[in-house]
Amino acid sequence: MSVGPAAGALAAGPPVRVLVVEDEPVAAQAHEAYVGRVPGFEVVGVARTGAEAVRLLGAADPAVDLVLLDMHLPDRHGLDLVRAMRTAGHPADVIAVTSARDLAVVRAAVSQGIVQYLLKPFVFSALRDKLERYAAYRGQLAAGGTAGGQGDVDRALSALRGSSGTGLPKGLGAQTLEAVIAAVRDTPSSAAEVAGRTGSARVTTRRYLEHLADTGVVVRAPRYGLPGRPEVEYRWVWPETGPDSP
Repeated sequence: MSVGPAAGALAAGPPVRVLVVEDEPVAAQAHEAYVGRVPGFEVVGVARTGAEAVRLLGAADPAVDLVLLDMHLPDRHGLDLVRAMRTAGHPADVIAVTSARDLAVVRAAVSQGIVQYLLKPFVFSALRDKLERYAAYRGQLAAGGTAGGQGDVDRALSALRGSSGTGLPKGLGAQTLEAVIAAVRDTPSSAAEVAGRTGSARVTTRRYLEHLADTGVVVRAPRYGLPGRPEVEYRWVWPETGPDSP
């Protein structure tokens, strides 16, 4: 027997119940709002600490299906929380939503069964892609039964992998965006200053900075004190929790 229905079948059934675990209030609010915009998903709780997450997971009825997990929490690392979940018998799947770029953390996340890994900062379409892929995965497995062959297993697992796109406007690339983010993260800067650090053209750099401003990662402000028209300065505002480690 083949594995489950097509991915889209999930939207017709009960929504996926999501617990957001994020200690930064602005980020938690953004994640909750983003999830609410994806059909077939609903947020049933927001936890600011690992202990609160464990409490909510134990109290939820019906149970939480999916956890959006920041790796750096005030009382424990996210991977420790996943271990505690499994020890307590909580079967919820986990998507890591974190600024941790250390590949050792990524490897540890995979070993703990975390099904997706999304780097901050991100735009709505990036999270939507992860959630839709997770929905496709659940849809493939929803009917239970047995796999008709290797192809059925491969299709179910492949639904979680890859991406339908970068979530960026046409003409913008992920590699250049990362360079612009690194250049503006620590120091409020103009487009010309960021261009000087990245080696990109000023007009190109401004497009990336404007994209970051439109998505709330940076804010624009006039810079006075120089002759002529005020220069636009871009200042990093995306919530950060510091370095993440296993």
